[in-house]
Amino acid sequence: MGRREDGQGQFFYSFDLDKVVPRDHLVRKIDGLLDLSWVHKELAPYYSHTGRPSIDPVLMIRMLLVGYVFAIRSERQICAEIQVNLAYRWFCKLGIEDKIPDTLCFAVRGANASERAMPYAGYSKVWWR
Repeated sequence: MGRREDGQGQFFYSFDLDKVVPRDHLVRKIDGLLDLSWVHKELAPYYSHTGRPSIDPVLMIRMLLVGYVFAIRSERQICAEIQVNLAYRWFCKLGIEDKIPDTLCFAVRGANASERAMPYAGYSKVWWR
């Protein structure tokens, strides 16, 4: 009876997400219609130029769209699904080895209510544009 060899695995892989995601997948159709080129300029006043680097707002929007379109109810589950689903990774413009942002990046924090409301004001512009 033939057995599969359990020797050393392949060291290097040539992998292209674009070839793996089917041409008729819903994420490709959405990506073809989606224009987020204006987001960075629109949200620039809400992001600091000092301190720890922030998560790309376009990535955040794409991740939230995955959750909305595919009925994923929690941010934690969105991150988990994007981690394993190659089509979602492709849609979010993440490579196969790119790290998925932590679920805490969806949380709005601040010292007072006005600081917490500022990101909502910026993102409301995005959703209602």
